[in-house]
Amino acid sequence: MSAPTTLSASDRSSVAGPGGGGPWRGTSVPMQIIILTGRSLRAVVASRALVLLGLLQPLIVLILFSQVFASLAGTSSFPAGVSYIDYLMPAVLVMGSLSVALQSGVGLLDDMRNGVVARFRTLPIASASVLVARSLADVVRHALQLAIMLVLAATLFGFSPGGGFTGVLLAWLMCIAVGWSLSWMFMAIGVWITNVEVMQGVTSMVMFPLMFASSAYVPLSSLPAWLRAVATVNPLTYSVDASRNLALGNPVGVGGLAALGAAGLIGLTGAIVATRGFRRSA
Repeated sequence: MSAPTTLSASDRSSVAGPGGGGPWRGTSVPMQIIILTGRSLRAVVASRALVLLGLLQPLIVLILFSQVFASLAGTSSFPAGVSYIDYLMPAVLVMGSLSVALQSGVGLLDDMRNGVVARFRTLPIASASVLVARSLADVVRHALQLAIMLVLAATLFGFSPGGGFTGVLLAWLMCIAVGWSLSWMFMAIGVWITNVEVMQGVTSMVMFPLMFASSAYVPLSSLPAWLRAVATVNPLTYSVDASRNLALGNPVGVGGLAALGAAGLIGLTGAIVATRGFRRSA
């Protein structure tokens, strides 16, 4: 039996339907995205280990850092009247966003390697639908994980920031937006690397500098001068600061706009590069 061929967009729109009837036309792009998103979510739910790891990783970070750096709350460089758990939790949310975004690139590459994407290419499906569905599925998973983390932080660690429910909700939405934009960036990296093992190495190399060379765990004034300079230009610092100010009820100012602007620029650039790379890989 010969191998299935990849159809062009024009060929897919006129494939004969069942029984040799009229053209087999695909459904609308929004419906394609909904169906493919559901397919990706079912695959995540079926993998209990993936769900468990997604919850354990930020929880372990929360436990370790809340204990190791708790003494910082009494130093002069730390914001007055703020407990370390209230200071740390918004950063953990952003780190969770980064972790899910990394998994978006690895998950897309895995689908490309195991033949799932190859089967999609033989159907009357827009290429962009596959990428959008992957990103939306990760956003839904990401939102649920962050919500569970907030509940655990409040019940187990006494997380109760000054911004109240409204501030925490806005910080949660900010982190979801950041995670979605970063998922596009890592999907773009993935479709151009086309190797799962290399992609995993790249994600590890990127994740740790972004996490620690930022204001995530300690105030910038506590960092050495050279590391403070790196953290100042780290886009993750803007996201952490904006989320933290929202949760604590502090004025966000231009920092929030800078965080959203950086996220939007990263997401748009990643979407363009990912779409082109995905079509090239056909």
